[in-house]
Amino acid sequence: MKEYDVIVIGAGPGGYVAAIRSAQLGKKTAIVEKRFLGGVCLNIGCIPSKALLKSADVAHTLRERGKEFGFKMDNLELDYSVAFDRSRKVSERLVRGIGFLMKKNKIDVHIGAAMLTAKDTVEVIPEEGEVETLKAKDIIIATGSHPFSIPGVELDGEKIIDYETAIMRDTLPSSAVIIGGGALGVEFATVWNAYGVEVTIVEMLDTLLPLEDEVVSKEVEKAYKKRGINVMSGTKVKGVKASKQGTTVTVETKDGEETINADLTMVAIGFKPNSKGLGLEEVGVKLTERGHIEIDERMATSVDGIWAIGDVTGKLLLAHVASAMGIVAAENIAGVETVTLDYDMMPRATYCHPQTASFGYTEAQAKEKGYDVSVGEFPFQANGKALGLGDYQGFVKIVSDKKYGEILGAHMVGPDVSELLPELTLAQRFELTTHEIARNVHAHPTLSEAIMEAAEGAAGEAIHI
Repeated sequence: MKEYDVIVIGAGPGGYVAAIRSAQLGKKTAIVEKRFLGGVCLNIGCIPSKALLKSADVAHTLRERGKEFGFKMDNLELDYSVAFDRSRKVSERLVRGIGFLMKKNKIDVHIGAAMLTAKDTVEVIPEEGEVETLKAKDIIIATGSHPFSIPGVELDGEKIIDYETAIMRDTLPSSAVIIGGGALGVEFATVWNAYGVEVTIVEMLDTLLPLEDEVVSKEVEKAYKKRGINVMSGTKVKGVKASKQGTTVTVETKDGEETINADLTMVAIGFKPNSKGLGLEEVGVKLTERGHIEIDERMATSVDGIWAIGDVTGKLLLAHVASAMGIVAAENIAGVETVTLDYDMMPRATYCHPQTASFGYTEAQAKEKGYDVSVGEFPFQANGKALGLGDYQGFVKIVSDKKYGEILGAHMVGPDVSELLPELTLAQRFELTTHEIARNVHAHPTLSEAIMEAAEGAAGEAIHI
């Protein structure tokens, strides 16, 4: 039996960060991982997908906009397998880095499935070899989540697939149906469409990216239709069948039932927590009806000494949120000064084209909460840097309190808008107002000027619009 101060179960962006912070704070720390260091994000999620999206951006420019930029190519050949190989190399490089960080911080890594046999005891069950028993006063659960399918729709890993199968394919279909218009769905649609795949997105709700501000969702939908992506929002999937020829998706639209034929169908409708099979309920950890672990603002569960972070809590299924939660948990365990996270104000980004980025309340939500709202909006069509890039669809929208200029939220769609979020989230966190953002001098020409211009608009001092 090995004894530690802290054991972290799960080595994704929440778990490995929690382990590092615990070690920094002088705790003897171990991490248990069933599958791979870096978790879904680094291995089969956010990192390799961004590498594919970069390749897709280049492919789209060469295929569709070469003439605009002065490229003449009579026999353009695009090799998706090269893009796939590049995405794996990017992923592998970062995963090796996590291994280095574990060694640097003297964190013991145990590979195998974890099972809580008591509130302070973890059994590690490897695929081969003997079971290990670990003990610690504090245990952090960071086991993440997994994709789920539509009831009655069976994933076969060939014709009907989830995102993991999709991201590990080095070949492209000639046509595809993507069920789900959230972040995963629109990002894969961007990649496949850029390489010439005929793509249809089926979304049950009324717009793509239904959790975003309605104007952002509509802007993305408009861009996708312009790119030739068939968007079927407000459409319910009735069934999916696979055959040697491909797949047939039966859907119900406002006009009645119809079928869509495609080489393959990807299901991207959401995630379920990885909370089963860990022994949580047996040791008294409370779960919600959907299987998420209940936590307080400190990341503590209902059992003293057991903590939980990331997707398995259901708070906000984003890698950077899991990392922030991991740091807070480690600091609370160590009894040092920390912060309380405001999940409403966490940054969110979707890396489709055009990108979306947001945080805080939408205009409608702010009004529902009783704020007298002021809105500033600035289009990238009027931004010199965006015009120079040839990428100017979209806008910056800032929602603020009219009386004091307090920033309540921001919603952006356009070129690299994910990189513009930190100025706004930092301003909101430290109570800067739209007036102060407007007065902050921004370099010219930059995309960040759109932030300044939207802030000026919210403050009633618009210059360029």
